[in-house]
Amino acid sequence: MNVFINGEQRNFPDLPTLAALIEHLGMKADRVAVELNREIVQRGKWSETPLREGDRLEIVHFVGGGNPVCCG
Repeated sequence: MNVFINGEQRNFPDLPTLAALIEHLGMKADRVAVELNREIVQRGKWSETPLREGDRLEIVHFVGGGNPVCCG
């Protein structure tokens, strides 16, 4: 599955949901904000939000002090 994260094309095994992607990336869900195809997705909806080929995500991961760091 090819998706774009923060403007960069990435290839992943089939990940059924946004929650699965965040887990695959090793991010702590309580420190992440996600926009999927220009829509912010509430954390409570991640497990029911499907990922599709070509989706565009913006992911911001917050670390100590609240400074945002983009995922890699």
